Amino acid sequence: MVPGFISVGSVWEVLPPGIHGATMDEIAERFAHNDHRQKLLGGLRVGVEALWYAGCNNLYLDGSFVTSKPMPGDFDVCWDPTGVDHTKLDPVLLDFSDKRRAQKEKFYGEFFPSGFVAAGGMTFLDFFQVEKLTGEPKGIVQVFRSLTAKKGGCEK
Repeated sequence: MVPGFISVGSVWEVLPPGIHGATMDEIAERFAHNDHRQKLLGGLRVGVEALWYAGCNNLYLDGSFVTSKPMPGDFDVCWDPTGVDHTKLDPVLLDFSDKRRAQKEKFYGEFFPSGFVAAGGMTFLDFFQVEKLTGEPKGIVQVFRSLTAKKGGCEK
């Protein structure tokens, strides 16, 4: 279960620090509560399923989609390339040109390999766990295929 939001002094409330596991159905129930968020969720599902098809087992969801912002701009995902068959990977997931325009057009959000370096020299996995305006720690969501996969647990 994804916990409730907390305030860290930013404009919108965020998830408490840690990695909180959820299935796509749980993500839909928790975050897709208006038409705009449902549209973003649709793109998220397409991208996540494409990564699963290619063999990705670890995906982490961030961005304004997992905050209290009523109309989030998009979502951000970082994914672990370990075990991914790049011949099965949707090439759009590796297109970072023009500020990731192709990803935004196809999925309504952005996907980054988790080990890529983001701002401040941190990997995306670490970068996602810092609130960008305040520098305070915040939570993200690990996306699980099923409740069975979730039982291994990742909540911290």
